[in-house]
Amino acid sequence: MIELTQEVLTLRLDPEQGRLSILPKDKSFPAILDANLAVFFKKDGESRHGLDLVWEGCTTTEQTQSGEQGTLQTVRCLVPCHTNGISYELTFAVAGDYPLALWKVKVLNQSASPIYMNRIELLNMSSVRFDKAKTASELGFYYNGWQSWSPAGWVAGNGRMPKTNLGGFHAPMIYNGGTPRATKHGLFSSDFFAAVGDRKARKGFVVGFLAQKQNFGSIQANFRADTNLCMWANGDNARVDPGAAMETDWAVFNPILLDHREPLEKYLEAVARENHVHIPAESPVGWCSWYHFYTDLSAQDVRDNLKTIVEQQETMPVQLVQIDDGFETQVGDWFSFKPEFPGGVKPLSDEIKAEGLLPGLWLAPFIVHPKSQLFKDHPEWMLRKANGKPVNAGFVWNALDTGLDLTVPEALEYACSVVRTAARDWGYPYLKLDFLYAAALPGVYRDGTKTRAQVLRMGMEAIRDAVGPDVTLLGCGAPFGSMLGLVEAMRIGPDVSGDWKPKFNGIGAFFKDEPSMPCAYNSIRDILTRAALHGHWWINDPDCLLIRPNTHLSLAEVQSLATAIAVTGGSLLLSDDLPKLPAERLRIAEVLLPVIGERARVLDWFDAEMPARLRLDQLNDTGEWHLVAKFNWSEKPADLVIDPAEFDLPAGEYRCFEFWSGKAERIGKGGKYTLSAVPAHGCALVALRQAAREQSVYLGSDLHFSMGHEVAEWKAGDAKVSFTIRLPRKAAGRVFVSIPWQKFSVELDGTLCDKFVRKGSLVEIPVSVDGFVKVVINKK
Repeated sequence: MIELTQEVLTLRLDPEQGRLSILPKDKSFPAILDANLAVFFKKDGESRHGLDLVWEGCTTTEQTQSGEQGTLQTVRCLVPCHTNGISYELTFAVAGDYPLALWKVKVLNQSASPIYMNRIELLNMSSVRFDKAKTASELGFYYNGWQSWSPAGWVAGNGRMPKTNLGGFHAPMIYNGGTPRATKHGLFSSDFFAAVGDRKARKGFVVGFLAQKQNFGSIQANFRADTNLCMWANGDNARVDPGAAMETDWAVFNPILLDHREPLEKYLEAVARENHVHIPAESPVGWCSWYHFYTDLSAQDVRDNLKTIVEQQETMPVQLVQIDDGFETQVGDWFSFKPEFPGGVKPLSDEIKAEGLLPGLWLAPFIVHPKSQLFKDHPEWMLRKANGKPVNAGFVWNALDTGLDLTVPEALEYACSVVRTAARDWGYPYLKLDFLYAAALPGVYRDGTKTRAQVLRMGMEAIRDAVGPDVTLLGCGAPFGSMLGLVEAMRIGPDVSGDWKPKFNGIGAFFKDEPSMPCAYNSIRDILTRAALHGHWWINDPDCLLIRPNTHLSLAEVQSLATAIAVTGGSLLLSDDLPKLPAERLRIAEVLLPVIGERARVLDWFDAEMPARLRLDQLNDTGEWHLVAKFNWSEKPADLVIDPAEFDLPAGEYRCFEFWSGKAERIGKGGKYTLSAVPAHGCALVALRQAAREQSVYLGSDLHFSMGHEVAEWKAGDAKVSFTIRLPRKAAGRVFVSIPWQKFSVELDGTLCDKFVRKGSLVEIPVSVDGFVKVVINKK
């Protein structure tokens, strides 16, 4: 028996039985007991089960080493060749500085024949120990879908995961070919990482991988009888030639507190270290052409919106102008343009830059439309199935598309030439790269020695080298692990749309439960369930905010979308025809600026399939306040009760201000704040400030969603309150303060104001801001 131990956990190895156990020192945390490792491959035409339970005859070496995860205590087990001519190198470690257990497997082919790797299991149907016997309903499973558009979130231990009913039209996009689709109650699967937790004890663990440079990692759980886990690295039938090896990325186990401020923080940080992630300081703010024009786009449409963006810079300062799909003659033919773009896209980049703005361009360098000239001219570049037909990349642009085989050097160079030309020749320093999963579909690659993960990672590294370090890349439609450290921003959910639930050609009934089709509901779900990734792995791209009045979204649904985007801190892109937007709809976007870039805690991330409670703590001269959001996901209006206790806030007297309605209220110790009849799919966005009745308190405004970031230099004395409203844009609106005095005067920039409204201690003051305005309230 060998033990590696650190402050939080012990990794116990039993080489004679071929078992590993991971035991948190606090026994109230769940533990992994007696897990097996296994390797499955084909050799000489027969399926083989390699490392079968017992590491018989292995030699072990213990040492301390340093790396991305700091100081590691490691044990290396060398398992000699058996009859198959295959040997194994197993490495186990615990981190000295972080609560992590790590392990990986290297398979060495020392035979005279190639082997074809199916999968390398790093946990083989292990048993999870809880401090007490648990029913499935007391457990939960957090799953992460394969790529950007795949669903992610929590499901109860006796629940069932969402699934598509669209078969080959949609499944190739959202499912990893090596991860089973769990369709029964109590069966679950996940890609890259997952979390298992005890909902009563509020403790659990993350299990997964630190990277996907070598393999796509899969996790499967069975809560139907006992709690069993299986985790493996997909070999994708890649060929391991004699003398060659396949080594997995690090597998990882991390105990977590489900109600911690950031439950996934230690795991996410470990992944960021492993992949050398660098995150820009600011979230992008801009406009995208897609959700109004779609592919019916012209250069003049872009110019018209650019003109409006320039005209509205003082009130709505956006910087990014992104041209989306619709400029190219066909997907795959990136160097030929539609008649609506007679000069291509370079002139537009020049015009955008001339206005001091940032030009952005959408490209999909790895996917190919079957009607493209590229498909006709270079059939040898296409990724194909074993029967020789092109792989199915899903139904897009009214066709079943396919993907490039990036192990064909000419195909990879073509993809690189596309992004290189866009960045260097056409002048686009911001590129949205879409449908990237198409390069990692199951197929027969020309280089059969590479796994799908290796192919996609190789492709993305080549893309990054082609554009250089100064170009911002946004990944979309992409497996997450393959993008880490290579993109600055990442789409983390399905496309939004002007419908609440999915529709296709106006038909909703058959598609309403599809988990990844474009719609506001699916988009918001992943905005919330993947909020924790923002600031750890990249800037989250929640997709666009649609604010025009002629969609099928109600005003309440638009406000919910705006709230989810704003409080989770990711990028903010508008996608309406800006010249046609009425002022009251433009204001929905204006009040989200400036973007503060901070992510809220999703308090019910492990209790609800569609989270409904968020909290973002803030601090400035006005003191500390808590920005909380609560959603009504029901199909009819409902009262929303804001109870400080349900947001893990201490008991006390609070002043409350709700942003969208402008309602203010005081609640006493143990009290609650109720917003009546919040519309279906609507929300409450509330600033909570703890304050005594006799205090002067800044409550909020309708100028900025944070209800506090707009304030600088707040000073509250016994006879005078002064503060400055400061915004990087022109704005007119109202600020709300609580003043305990019976008589007082209000000055704005030294001029007496008589248009304020008083209701009890609540004072509403109209202001116009051109940079800043000074407000002074004097007691009489």
